[in-house]
Amino acid sequence: MELPPVAELLREAGLPRDAFQVVTGFGEPLGEPLVADADYVCFTGSGATGRVVAGQAGQHLTDCSLELGGKNPGIICADADVDRAVEGLIRGCFTNAGQLCISLERLYIYEDVYDRFLERFVDAVESMRLGTDYSHDVDMGSLVSERQLEKVTDHVEEAKAEGATVLTGGTARPDLGPYFYEPTVLTDVDESMALCTEETFGPVVGIYEWSDTDDVVERANDSDYGLNASIWTEDVDRGKEMATRVETGTVNINESYAAAWVTLDAPMGGMKDSGIGRRHGEYGFMKYTESQTVAVQKRLAMDAPPGMPYWLYAKVMNGALKLQRKIPGMR
Repeated sequence: MELPPVAELLREAGLPRDAFQVVTGFGEPLGEPLVADADYVCFTGSGATGRVVAGQAGQHLTDCSLELGGKNPGIICADADVDRAVEGLIRGCFTNAGQLCISLERLYIYEDVYDRFLERFVDAVESMRLGTDYSHDVDMGSLVSERQLEKVTDHVEEAKAEGATVLTGGTARPDLGPYFYEPTVLTDVDESMALCTEETFGPVVGIYEWSDTDDVVERANDSDYGLNASIWTEDVDRGKEMATRVETGTVNINESYAAAWVTLDAPMGGMKDSGIGRRHGEYGFMKYTESQTVAVQKRLAMDAPPGMPYWLYAKVMNGALKLQRKIPGMR
């Protein structure tokens, strides 16, 4: 079998042949044997499959980490640079046709900049170029499968039936390819709709208005997911304070996801239904290891000397420990 380019590069760099192996196939026949034979399982995928993986890992007492889905919020504050926010959020919502676990699917816009932001955002979406080639002339490509196209279509159609307004997009594009769907922006999305509560994993974003900081943080957190969030403000200190209140594993200020994603020394992962454990950084490597403590007893034995009663031994040892804490260099 021909190896993927990443495997070839790792071997060329000197990684031992068996240290990196590639197994291809479908999850149902492959998943359980892989989990059963693994020392550690790191999984990225849907919440439903993640629960299956975690259950199988638990049966074997195998440690695991899971990076699962997201319904990621973006918060645009009153002092945000609107043009910069529009540019960044186009990428944040529609890169890879929205098929990133860290893509943004909910945008909360402060009331004073709502109309201005929305007009520029919709204009930018409508100017996006769709296509199938790998050139820089294409802004967005296809969904991955018929099943994913059906899910995206269902979310949009259900929202429209329940009163949501499509400002742009909302239509499949079979003329471009079997799984193409237009980048789509909706308003009037009730926060009980599936479009607001369930991961769409496609080029679809709902727009909401806000006026109170406590309220928008509560609404951003009103989700079973907690993977990624984005805050746009010229007051970075305020952005950091808001970020500490948002219940997601990563929060990007004045960027959609790339700042956290490319910071490889910083842990990355999710809260709530977005998973357990972290990738990247020291933790991302050390989680694959087992901790072992090797202790060597020096000087005094742990038992009382022959003939000394334990009450006296305990008293002497207690006094010695107190003295040790008082003498520099003896701790």
